[in-house]
Order: sequence, then C-alpha cells, then structure tokens
Amino acid sequence: MTTLSIPRATRSSRHTSNRRTTAIAVGVLFILQMVTAMFGTNLIQTFVDGDPARGPMTLGVVLMMCSGLAVVAIGVLMYPVLRDVSPGLAGWYPGLRISECLVSAICGIYLLTQSHVVPNHLLWVYVPTGIGGIVLTYLLLVGRLVPRAIAMLGLVGYISLTIGVPLDLLGILDMGAGAGMLLLVPGGLFEAVFLPAWLIGKGFRTNVGGMADLG
Repeated sequence: MTTLSIPRATRSSRHTSNRRTTAIAVGVLFILQMVTAMFGTNLIQTFVDGDPARGPMTLGVVLMMCSGLAVVAIGVLMYPVLRDVSPGLAGWYPGLRISECLVSAICGIYLLTQSHVVPNHLLWVYVPTGIGGIVLTYLLLVGRLVPRAIAMLGLVGYISLTIGVPLDLLGILDMGAGAGMLLLVPGGLFEAVFLPAWLIGKGFRTNVGGMADLG
C-alpha cells in the first residue's frame, strides 16, 4: 500500500496563500469595524443629545453590533497567526475581542429597552479593546509580522486608550472631547489606516519570530 504525502514546498505554498487571504480579510474587517462603529456612535449620540427619533438610534445600535461581530471575526482569524508567535498569549486575543463585542451588545440592548445609554458605555467597551489591542500589537511586534513602526504605533495607541479609561472615569480628562481625544488618535490611525493598508497591500511578513527572540 502506497502512502501519498504532500510535498513540503506545496504545503508551504498553501500556508503562505492562507496567510495572505487572512491578512486581506483582517485588513478589510478592521476598516469595516471602524466605519460601522463611527457611524453607529454618531447616530446614538444624536439620540442622546435630544433627537427623539428611534429609527436612527436603532440603526446606530445595529451598526455597533455589526462592528462587534467584525471585531470577533478579527480575533478568530488572527488567532492562528498569533499562535505561531506565542500560543499562550494568542488565546487572550479572541477572548478579549469576544468580550468587547458582548459589552457593546449589552449596552446596545440596554439603550433599546430603556431609551437611555449605560453611563460611560464607551469606556467599558474601551477596556477589552485596549487590553486586547496591547496583546495584538505586542505579538505583531515580537513576531515581526508587520513593520516595527506600525506595530509600535498600535502599541502606543492601545496603551494610551487603556490608560485613558481610568483617567476619564476619575474626571481628569474627557476622551470624547478636547485634549482627551488625542489619546484616541494613535489607535485610530493604526486600525483605520496603517495596519489595514499594510495587510491588504503586503500581508503578514513570513520571517515570523517568537517569544524566544526576546532573549
């Protein structure tokens, strides 16, 4: 009985092709989640500011839920890529993205049923967003999956976001207005511009490092 095996070169080619497809999908999803979250937040804020129309507010909640589903898809797609860098840390990323989606969904359902927002609802969403983003960008940096400058921009952005949450809750700054919004700029540029552009145009780098490379 003859056992057929797939040549190593063929397996490598398929692996590269799969990673390229994943990179494009993740890049598109990052843009999708950013756009839907932006429009959804604006529609909800219009309701909060006094517009009694429920139609736009409901659409805003739906868009936020679409953004949450895109976030979960990003986490699931990125897990196999990040696992090659650090299996232990990689598992946290999809888990935190799912948590982000659940928090957003709970806040949306509360708004639909109670007709007012959960206090500081965006800040509660920012918690898993920031921590998950730190895990993602750290592994992108260690694994050399994208250029160092892009990974560092994201890392700085998510650290700023995470630090900003308690500062906002304590009333030291307001991330929704004025100078406090500057904390959102690095992460926004990372998610909406630089990371998607690189992933769609170039894909993940193949010279993946691992945690041992830190030594």
